[in-house]
Amino acid sequence: MTKRPDVKKLERIASEIRIETVKMLTCAGSGHTGGSLSMVELLVGLYFYKFRCDPEKPLCDTRDMFILSKGHACPALYATLAHMNFFDRKELSTLRKLGTRLQGHPQKGLPGIEVSSGSLGQGLSIANGCALGARLNKDPKRVYCIMGDGELDEGQIWEAMLTSAHYKLDNLCGIVDNNKFQIDGRIEDVKGLEPLKDKWRSFNWGVLEIDGHNIEEVMDAYDEAETIKGKPTVIIAHTVKGKGVSFFENQNKYHGVAPSKEELDRAIKELEI
Repeated sequence: MTKRPDVKKLERIASEIRIETVKMLTCAGSGHTGGSLSMVELLVGLYFYKFRCDPEKPLCDTRDMFILSKGHACPALYATLAHMNFFDRKELSTLRKLGTRLQGHPQKGLPGIEVSSGSLGQGLSIANGCALGARLNKDPKRVYCIMGDGELDEGQIWEAMLTSAHYKLDNLCGIVDNNKFQIDGRIEDVKGLEPLKDKWRSFNWGVLEIDGHNIEEVMDAYDEAETIKGKPTVIIAHTVKGKGVSFFENQNKYHGVAPSKEELDRAIKELEI
């Protein structure tokens, strides 16, 4: 088993990634604040603990693979990849600018990005293909895919869930960033998903349910997912949209709105550890 990093260190990294994320969004003047901040611990627990990768050889055959299906939340992923030294942190300031590699949705060609993504509902299908390919090649890699809870309204997700279970893709781990909001409001008001755990289980997935902001629980879930054989596993991570900044939290108006300069200054004061 991979040696556990110090939790306090990971919490500091999560804080740094949130600060970088709000800085990027403010500089760009556009982008998705709430859903980027809600998934930070999920990324930190994955990349700084469980994920097998070599930033100097991002396409090496032995790497694990990550698909960000909720591609609009890519600022947090970009900040994470920069902290992992996939590319220089100075590049973060180019988010959404003309000619940048840091587009508003992940674009293949940036080190650490496996596929262009963000057309909601498609990521799990892509992850299925990656997991099936790894099995055919007798490759021990694992495939991880973060989806939004609002994204689960897309029918393709449910078709992909059936496919994952049919092929018993136990090298696949789905992660639901369950922050309870989507662009038009609360999930329960737009199209309710509950009982979500029972639905995934009925599709013959292994199901884990965690506090998505508790680093220990996140790492435990990634460990446990690796032990479940004969079926894919999903981690339903209960999160807070806009996590870490009091005036962003659970405020759906920040779904696709960047912070102002004044809000950035206030946010940084709250996020600094």
